[in-house]
This record gives sequence, structure tokens and C-alpha cells, in this order.
Amino acid sequence: MATAAEVLQAARYWGVRIATAESCTGGLISGALTDVAGSSDVFDRGFVTYSNAAKREMLGVRTATLEAHGAVSEDVAREMAEGALERSAAQLAVAVTGIAGPGGSEFKPEGRVCFGLAQAGKPTLVETVEFGPIGRGKVRAATVEHALALLARALA
Repeated sequence: MATAAEVLQAARYWGVRIATAESCTGGLISGALTDVAGSSDVFDRGFVTYSNAAKREMLGVRTATLEAHGAVSEDVAREMAEGALERSAAQLAVAVTGIAGPGGSEFKPEGRVCFGLAQAGKPTLVETVEFGPIGRGKVRAATVEHALALLARALA
């Protein structure tokens, strides 16, 4: 598991700035990164786009994508990550959208989180992780940990 400090150290080493686009975590990834003193030299900005309107307005997620796939989808995670990259001074952006709970459905169960990782000059990575119905707080914490691991891998 990568810590926020390790992610920032790697970004600093490579001269990479980071942005986040968060839905289900409500800014917790940005919070983890900015909890580390000195993070301002590599953390550029975070977008908290909880509503579909915010995803469209702040990140450029297309209405057609939201209507076709729903907010909790790899397609939306991809557009969120790419939008954060385009709308920031960052070279690396991570995005998360999911169902922290309680709730969900048989098609989109509680604990499903879709991740997007956009990096300048590289194809955008997307993946879905099923954390399961472990509770809202634990899903959000696990999402932060996984997002930090994705950033660390991209910077390795």
C-alpha cells in the first residue's frame, strides 16, 4: 500500500503535478495528499464532482456518457480523469466514482468503485473494484488507498 507521502515523493522526483477528480470520496484523496506538509509543490488541484451536473460542468463529462452508462461506470471515470488532466496544470490525474453505500442495486452494488487514471502522453487506465458492502466509511477509505496505489504505480 502506497502512502500519500510516498506518492508525493515520487511525483516530486519525476517533476509531475497531480490532480484528482472525486465523486464518492468527496475530496478524501485530495485531503490525504494535502495532509502531507509541502504537498503544494506537486499537488495542483482537486475537483469534487458529486453531482452529474458538476461532472459535466467542471470536468466536461458528456451528458451522453452519463445517460448511456450512469455515473458509476468506467466510461465516466475515464472522462473525469481526462477532464481533470485537461483542466489543470497536472500531468497525472486520478478519478473515482462509485457507490459507497448504503444502497446500490443488483446492477450497481454497494461497494463498486470505478477508477480512472489519466497521464499526459499515455492511454487512460480504467478499472472497477468491488469492495463489497463493507460500510460507507470503509468503502471510501479503501477507495482512497486504491487511488493512492494507482498514482504510485503510475509514478514508479
